[in-house]
Amino acid sequence: MSGPRVLIIIQNLWVPFDRRVWLECQALVASGYDVTVVCPKGPGDPAYQVIDGVTVHKYKAYAPGGSKISFVWEYAYSFLLTLRLVFRARKAGKFKVLQACNPPDIFWPIAMLLRRLDGTKFVFDHHDLCPELFQSRFGGTTSLPYKGLRFLERTTHRTADHVTSTNDSYRRIAITRSGKANHDVTVVRTGPDPDKLQRDPAAVDETLRRGHRYLVTYIGVMGPQDGVDIVVRAADHIVNNLGRKDIAFTLMGGGDSFDEVIALRDDLGLRDFIEFTGRVPDETVRAVMSTADIGLSPDPKNPLNDVSTMNKTMEYMAFELPVVAFDLIETKVSAADAAVYVEPNDVAKYGEAIVDLLDDEVRRRRMGKLGRERVEQVLAWKHQQKAYVQVYDALTGHVSHIGDVGRVTNATGS
Repeated sequence: MSGPRVLIIIQNLWVPFDRRVWLECQALVASGYDVTVVCPKGPGDPAYQVIDGVTVHKYKAYAPGGSKISFVWEYAYSFLLTLRLVFRARKAGKFKVLQACNPPDIFWPIAMLLRRLDGTKFVFDHHDLCPELFQSRFGGTTSLPYKGLRFLERTTHRTADHVTSTNDSYRRIAITRSGKANHDVTVVRTGPDPDKLQRDPAAVDETLRRGHRYLVTYIGVMGPQDGVDIVVRAADHIVNNLGRKDIAFTLMGGGDSFDEVIALRDDLGLRDFIEFTGRVPDETVRAVMSTADIGLSPDPKNPLNDVSTMNKTMEYMAFELPVVAFDLIETKVSAADAAVYVEPNDVAKYGEAIVDLLDDEVRRRRMGKLGRERVEQVLAWKHQQKAYVQVYDALTGHVSHIGDVGRVTNATGS
């Protein structure tokens, strides 16, 4: 007999590409839940599939651009297609719990509808601060769009039966800005899987250095707020001001700023030093991360980044890579002594920190070891999933068999 039915909605990525959501799906399935996901299609994806026991309904993604009005059209389209697929999935039976992941904060009406029809509980999985994302991209806190995003965030929080936040900063916002009760917000970090993400001596490929002595890498989204342009400008400072020609940069990922940062690289004459791979398969990621000497977290200080947890930082740590980052609140919580922290948004100092760390092998090895230990002992998903699953057990009355998860509904991690 199958367990309680759970529906998970995401809009900005798809499964299994969204690593956090996929880990959540796997944790729920392992605990006896019947899990369905509604999300956009990834490249080449079918409209319906079952992946490792998770039923997935997908719609064709629509992303018209990065302007303010384009977000409105994108989200309206996504909401309507999601609603359609939710009712298609509901034909197989009522859902005990609906989990909506953000961005955007628009799916609370669906949660209210299912609550009225079926008594469905609502979990809000808080991935990003949409008001701060808008503020970081477009500036200002007095505009109508910003105030609208604050309204959507507050309404989503207040509609939810429980909120799972990615860190303590997000948890505080749910409590202080939206008025959630302490016991209704649980921190569930997006911890890496240390068994899957680890340095592999067999994957080391010295040709990835492209004739240079050192290799530094970036992995992740390349949007306006992610600081990939800072990496390019820091590389320019390293190569043309500091005269260091012995460092190769490999930047993996894609996003709204991909073409722009490639153009910047070419304008600065850095093709011999910086390689943009786009999105790459896991085998390539493993080879680059196992070969590299440093991982880069160039997220500039802004209202969003300062209080957000960067997955790439923890992935570097899992691969025993020391990290160069700006001095941000939640980045320091994640990385602790596994990172060098640079004065926020200073490109020259960021480049100099890269060079200084490359020239100190003993320090690099020590930081890499500390990062790996922190992942294994504190940040790994196996530690986070216990708090996540027990949120569902508390809402549904289901007796989980994922392990001894206890009954703590306000686990905040560290």
